[in-house]
Amino acid sequence: MRREWFSLAVGVALSIAGAAHAADCPDWSPVRARQELAMLHDRLDGWNRAYRAGDGSPVSDAVYDQATQRLAAWQRCFPAQAPAPLAHLADAGGRVRLPVAQTGLAKLPDDRAAGAWMHARDDRDLWVQPKVDGVAVTLLYVDGQLRQATSRGDGLQGSDWTQPAQAIEAIPKRLPHAPAQVVLQGELYWRLPGHVQADDGGANARSAVAGALARSSLDADSAARIGLFVWDWPNGPAGMPARLAGLAAMGLADSVAYTRPVATLDEAKQWRERWYRHAMPFAADGTVLRQGHRPPAASWTAVPPDWAVAWKYPAASALAEVRAVEFTVGRSGRITPVLELEPVQLDDHRVQRVSVGSLGRWRQLDIRPGDQVEVALAGLTIPRLQSVAWRTQQRVTVTPPDPAQYGPLTCWQATPGCEQQFRARLVWLGGRQGLQLEGLGADTWQALIDAGLVHGLVDWMSLTPEQLATAPGLGAVRAATLARNFAEARDRPFARWLQALGVPSGVAAGLPDWAASTAREASDWQALEGIGTGRANQLVAFFACPEVRALAARLRVAGVQGF
Repeated sequence: MRREWFSLAVGVALSIAGAAHAADCPDWSPVRARQELAMLHDRLDGWNRAYRAGDGSPVSDAVYDQATQRLAAWQRCFPAQAPAPLAHLADAGGRVRLPVAQTGLAKLPDDRAAGAWMHARDDRDLWVQPKVDGVAVTLLYVDGQLRQATSRGDGLQGSDWTQPAQAIEAIPKRLPHAPAQVVLQGELYWRLPGHVQADDGGANARSAVAGALARSSLDADSAARIGLFVWDWPNGPAGMPARLAGLAAMGLADSVAYTRPVATLDEAKQWRERWYRHAMPFAADGTVLRQGHRPPAASWTAVPPDWAVAWKYPAASALAEVRAVEFTVGRSGRITPVLELEPVQLDDHRVQRVSVGSLGRWRQLDIRPGDQVEVALAGLTIPRLQSVAWRTQQRVTVTPPDPAQYGPLTCWQATPGCEQQFRARLVWLGGRQGLQLEGLGADTWQALIDAGLVHGLVDWMSLTPEQLATAPGLGAVRAATLARNFAEARDRPFARWLQALGVPSGVAAGLPDWAASTAREASDWQALEGIGTGRANQLVAFFACPEVRALAARLRVAGVQGF
């Protein structure tokens, strides 16, 4: 389990990285540096306590890894302000000595690094396995009988899992055709038949196993959901083919099925892609590249070796620092907080902005510049705010717009304070929901506003090609095209014009004309199918709005049908 050797990994990162460059360090005073490091240290410590207590992982592994790296970097920047090292998991009760050290794995950042790692080993005797997303276990068999099951712990000693291991059917209690002593290292995983990592992500599989094993007793249902993938036989034969043959003879067929020889980077990438895109019986957060031959097990230490590396899949979530908090006002007057982020990479998407969703949620989360947030991709494309990882100790004042100033019937003109909502109205009016005007987006509308050509919602109707051409970025050809599209908009049906103006949804198609619409009272609207009290009141307010009535009068003069 990766988090059981995190403090050791942080120490290794500190030793190999050397001194930090000043340009990479935050511009903090010693007092603030001590506060920020203490906050992150305490947050990591809390995450680990929750994790090993079986409450589940509060954040994704990707975010956890980035947070530990951030702590290591800050410690290099401010060694005098660094807090005490994070505690090993061994202090949570792990006192059983492992028969062979659990080494952990260094992580490769990309396929170039994977290719370089393979090339440095002459591309010979190399193998690939899925990096099963579970909790690591060491199994000791003596004369074929299961004698001991141990968690990874700090890599040298861990917790005694022998009792729950007896209840897990996937763990053999007896190995047929086994040598006198067998040490197996592997992963206890949560069974997920038909799991597709690219679509389903980690599915909290690791937390499910960790939580089950952390309970005082392992119930039968949980035990049945736990599988075993053996990824190494430390004291087995020297060569991989012989080790795989021995594992198969002992009944550990998964180890053979999911350990494949590779001679080139392309072959490794093919297996990696296959295991990422196709159904598997478990979650896997990457692949592992291994040399078939490695040093004797007696020489292994609890640090990542050079004969095996992890090549993880694209992160499903990432840690990002908030640069600024902005507030957008939409067409209906809804205020949406948007976080400007230090750019992060999620799959093949570079994420720089993420919506908080609502003003209420932003206030609840209290996100300020400098805070660290967890972001993920919803539907593999849309950035989504998952959580606040931790907050900066220096809080910046952020003042949102006043919600009382905005609503469905505000900002029909480009007046001060109405810039965003008015432009959103124009974008809606010209978009597919409205008049379907070709060649018009938010930038073009803004150019017309900035040029002083559009101040009200239908000012564009009377613009000539010559006037349009005066807007920055609009040449004569495009201006002529826009003028033609604007002229054609006059012929759009009455129902489409109502939608463009923003009438409450679901009624435009059934209204004959403006006069009939304005004559309706709330009870008349409620007589229509699907319209309740709230929608009826919205419709009465819309058709009674002075700004809307003024727009209708202009459209009537312009000869638009129905007005």
